Amino acid sequence: MSQPLVINDELTVPVALLSWSAVRASGPGGQNVNKVASKVELRLDFAAWPELAADAKARLRAIARGRLDAEGRLMIVSQLTRDQQRNLDDAREKLRALLLRALEPPVLRRPTRPTRASKARRLDEKRRTGEKKQVRRGGHAE
Repeated sequence: MSQPLVINDELTVPVALLSWSAVRASGPGGQNVNKVASKVELRLDFAAWPELAADAKARLRAIARGRLDAEGRLMIVSQLTRDQQRNLDDAREKLRALLLRALEPPVLRRPTRPTRASKARRLDEKRRTGEKKQVRRGGHAE
């Protein structure tokens, strides 16, 4: 892999931070699966990436908790096809999508108050449920 990974217009992952290895894939494939290392493991050392903002790094760490290896690098695995190069391209695309997700700041929820109509609906529903239970008990609905 000799190309940097372009994330968007402002951000590109340098080649020095990316590393990948090919391993034998699991699952069906007959004799091919025993001979060919087509599964790709792509790693990104995002902690050593100065262009990535600290808040984006924190979001990436939270999003990809289960994909971090022992050194804290992000690991993306692809064994979609029997072709190593296509799996590498797929892993790069998965990484790009994950980084784009981490770059988006979360939309903060603005707390709102329930409307008068929604309060009335809730209380009406509550009253009806109470009456239904009253009838089931053998009492009277008053």
